[in-house]
Order: sequence, then C-alpha cells, then structure tokens
Amino acid sequence: MEIEMEEKFEDWRGKEAVSGKHGGIIAAFIACVVETMENMVFLAYSTNFMMYFTKSMHYSSAKAATMVTNFIGTSFLLTIFGGFVADSFLTRYATFILFCSIELMGLILLTLQAHNHKLQPHGGKTPSTLQSTVLYTGLYAVAIGAGGVKGSLPAHGGDQLDSRNQKLISGFFNWYFFSICLGGFLAVTLMVWIEENKGWSSSFNVTTAVLASAIFIFAVGCPIYRFKRPTGSPLTRIMNVFVSAARNRNRFVTDAEVTQNHNSTDKNIHYNKFKFLNKSKLNNKISATQVEETRTFLALLPIFGSTIVMNCCLAQLSTFSVQQGLMMNRKLWRSFEIPVASLNAIPIMCMLSSLAFYELFGKKILSRNEERSSSFNLKRIGLGLALSSISMAVASIVEIKRKHEAVHNNVKVSVFWLEIQYVLLSFSDMLTLGGMLEFFFREAPASMRSMSTALGWCSTSMGFFLSSVLVEVINGVTGWLREDLNESKLELFYVVLFVLNTLNLFNYIFWARRY
Repeated sequence: MEIEMEEKFEDWRGKEAVSGKHGGIIAAFIACVVETMENMVFLAYSTNFMMYFTKSMHYSSAKAATMVTNFIGTSFLLTIFGGFVADSFLTRYATFILFCSIELMGLILLTLQAHNHKLQPHGGKTPSTLQSTVLYTGLYAVAIGAGGVKGSLPAHGGDQLDSRNQKLISGFFNWYFFSICLGGFLAVTLMVWIEENKGWSSSFNVTTAVLASAIFIFAVGCPIYRFKRPTGSPLTRIMNVFVSAARNRNRFVTDAEVTQNHNSTDKNIHYNKFKFLNKSKLNNKISATQVEETRTFLALLPIFGSTIVMNCCLAQLSTFSVQQGLMMNRKLWRSFEIPVASLNAIPIMCMLSSLAFYELFGKKILSRNEERSSSFNLKRIGLGLALSSISMAVASIVEIKRKHEAVHNNVKVSVFWLEIQYVLLSFSDMLTLGGMLEFFFREAPASMRSMSTALGWCSTSMGFFLSSVLVEVINGVTGWLREDLNESKLELFYVVLFVLNTLNLFNYIFWARRY
C-alpha cells in the first residue's frame, strides 16, 4: 500500500467507529452473502439471455449475441461509474443501496413483460417498438444497477477489516470470489432448471424476490458497519496534479524544493516513477499525498490494460460456445438433455473446491513473507492469462473435431468436449479477476478503492466489447462467422484469439516486472 497511516471510519450516526463494535468479520461476511445473491441474479440472465433473445424475443443469433455482449459489457463498464460515485459523493453503503434498487426496478420491468403477453412478440415476429423499448429499458436498468453494485460492494466489504492486516484482507477477497462463484453455480443450476421447466416468467419472479431479499439483508447490517466518508472527486485531484505539473514543466527545481512544506507520511513504492509529477508540488495547493495518489493510480493502469484481451476470450462462453453446445450431443441419460447454460456448473464446482485450498495455500505464502503479497497477486494474474491462451488453442481443436464429425460423418459429438475450454477459462477468470480485485484494493489509494477495484470488472467489460468489435471486423474481412456454424470457420477465430492473448501475455509480463 502507498499510505502508511491509520484510516478514519464512522458509524451510521456519523460518530467515530469503535473497534470491536463496528466493522469486523461479520460485517464483511454480510457483503459475501449479498454478493452471492446478487451474482446469482445477474448470471442467471447473462448465461441464458442468448436463449431468451432468440427463442422468446425472436431475434437472430447474430443480433442476440451482440445484445448479450453489449449488456454484459455495459454492466461491467459502469462499475467504474459506481466506484466513482462511492469514492466521491456517497458512502459505499449508500451507493450499493441506490444502485441495487435501480437493478431491482429493471428486474420488475422485465418481470412485467414476461407476464404480459401484449409486451411479447408472437408468430415468430421480432419485437415491436413498444416491446423492444420495454425490453431495453429493463435490460439496461439492470446493467446500470449491477455496475454500481459491483463497483461499491467489494470495497465496502474490505473497509470492514483492518487494511494493515494483509492476511485478513487476502482471506476476505478469496472468500468474496468464492461468493461470486457460488452465486454463479446457483445461476447455472437452480435458475437454469427453473427457466427450462417453469418458464422465464417464473425465473423473473424468483430473481426479483432474491434481489429484494439481498437489499434487505444488506440494510439490516447497517448498525454494525463502519463507513469511510467520501472526500470529493479523486479524478478532480488527479487532474489538478496533471495541470500543475504541466504548468511547471519548464521550471528546474531541486529535490529539497519539491518536498519542502509537505510533511507526508507516504511511503510509496512508485516514488521513482512518473517524476514529472513532482513539479506539481510547486503549487502550494497540491499536497504530497495527492501526488502519490496520482502516481499510484497511474502505476495500476498498465496492469489493468493487460487483462482486457483475456476477457475477450471469456466472452465466448456466452456467445459462440452456447451455439456450439446447441449443435452437440447433450444427452446425459435416456431423454435428459443438459442445458447449455449449465455447462458452467462443472468448472464452477471445481473452482469452489479449489478456492478453499487456494486460501490455505495463499496464507502459507503470505505468512512466510507478507511483503510478497503484491508479487504473489501479479503472478496469480499472469497464470490466469496463460490459461486463457491455452483455452483458445483447445477451443479451436474441439471445434475442428465437432465440425468434422458433423459434416463428414453426420455425428454429434458429446457436449462434454466443451468442458475442457470451460474449465480452463473458468480457472483463468478465478485467477485473473480474483487476483485483480485483491491487488487493486491493496495497492490503490484509500480514497480510490471503489474505483480501483472496479478496474477488475471494467476489464471484463472492455473484453466483451472488444469481442464484439473483433467479431464484426474479422467477419467483415474474412466471412468466417456465419449463421450455420458448420459452414463457419470458428476454429480460425479461436486461433486469432490465441495469438492475440499470447502476445498480450508477453505485454503483461513486461509491465508486471516493472511494477
């Protein structure tokens, strides 16, 4: 961390928080419970919207794939806005309540549409203007709400614990990611079963009730939470540092002149980086802490940027992998067919099991050398990026096999061939996103923790948007991706992703070694 000072927290009355009475493991645990419920709701749609848009709303596969990636991408992109609000204007608690309420209103609107036949298309027609307006309004209200929730909740949970206790913080983020996975497991099993057997209207009923319960549970914990009051826009402070540095760029100053009148307690590992920012201190209104805050945030950006391509690979599980699964043999026994959305269940089960072992393993590493925590998380992220490259190579090989058997032998290969890439990408996500959430929380300035942890989700967003762009560009240039996968060259698209992700891995190693 860049700041070696005790942080000040308040209770819900605005008085100074009391250690042992406010915050602690129980308060942080509530954040994990709520994340399980909210992520179950969010992923219930993210993993199965492809089916809903094509079968119930009668959109084409290409249009539905774009809608899914745009919805998920927007949701994660807005985490940076939610984090900005939490850091600048509202407490992280208030930000969660506000945005989760918006998400709930969006769900209620989608539920009303699912129950009202006049708001659904019939006879194979695409939705009318009114029907599509209702759909998009509900859809993006959910996206806005989910963005604010994911941008504020991890930092709120971390705030309940002593940030100087690295093992405790590490344990929280591991269990927080466990909660994300548990919510995902419930989404691809319980919620998919409800969607398949009871219909989408019942699914909307259940998810609306679950999200409303999540808000209630989170609000009940208010008396035991501790709150960090916002200190104004960190982006404004960063901009002031840049403006001051630019204005003084031609002035020659000594180290003594730069540091005079600034009694900072900061001990920043990036002190020798971005030295041009030191000239901003010549402005008496710019504090040393503001400069170190800016320096630290800038150092995080190359790590953030190096994870975007990996999330482009992850986007395929919600689009082309779903289409592949629909064309493969999904029978498990007799007439029972595995829903494509439930293919995520096996890798998520593996992740849930491994997270407990990883927590024990991580604690042993940190107990030997706590100051290695940053390096440990950087290696964890790097391993995740490497796995995503391997997954794309495997995905290409599996698609070659699937298409060969379908075209030449008229045989549907087992859908379990897809499980290899599902498992690899799921573990890649666990290592990368889990590592990023903890890494950015640890390294970020205390006043920017919500925005910084949101960078992990924002990377997912940009990866999904990049996927949409790549699909359009590659298909426009080569014509590889067609409505019928047997006539497509999806395996070559996976090869392109493999090459891009491998090049990106070397780019990440370059920046991680210099962090």
